[in-house]
Amino acid sequence: MSVRKLVILVTCCLTMAATSEDAAAQSSTNPVVAIETSLGTITAELDRANAPLSVENFLQYIESGHYNGTIFHRVIKGFMVQGGGRTADLTEKPTRPPIKNEARNGLTNDRGTLAMARTPVVDSATAQFFINTVDNNGLNNSGITPDAYGYAVFGRVTAGLDVVDQIEGVATGTRGPHQNVPDTAVEIRSITVQ
Repeated sequence: MSVRKLVILVTCCLTMAATSEDAAAQSSTNPVVAIETSLGTITAELDRANAPLSVENFLQYIESGHYNGTIFHRVIKGFMVQGGGRTADLTEKPTRPPIKNEARNGLTNDRGTLAMARTPVVDSATAQFFINTVDNNGLNNSGITPDAYGYAVFGRVTAGLDVVDQIEGVATGTRGPHQNVPDTAVEIRSITVQ
């Protein structure tokens, strides 16, 4: 083997090793969570690099036990499933102050992504989140006005998308002022960091 070929081979190997280490380091900094529901477990990887405020906020709510015993209170077939803020009787749990909306982070509301729920006020997200059941391009950032700002994606389902589909398929109705409420509560029993 010539010296030139050997240098090229060594350079390629070192580049591949460095790339592999960078990828491993990136995934190790991204927390993985298990969302235990009454219909099964959903596992998601959170994107700390692109949504640091949303990820830290979500982790703080997990650590405090906030999500334990909440429900998916808004389920819309062909759109998303939303939860993390209400109990089975639809009582809203207390929250910390809202966080800055990170919808301009380049992540898109694709099927299987987790995003922060919010009111029409851009920076109003607290504890509630949703999982997109389809690609929801209309929820992506397209400008700086409140209508165009979008919803901040902060993670992606890595296992249990079939559970998300089961949640999406439950029968829903109206309870008081709340629409699209599952007839039988879909409980978030716990969320834990893996």
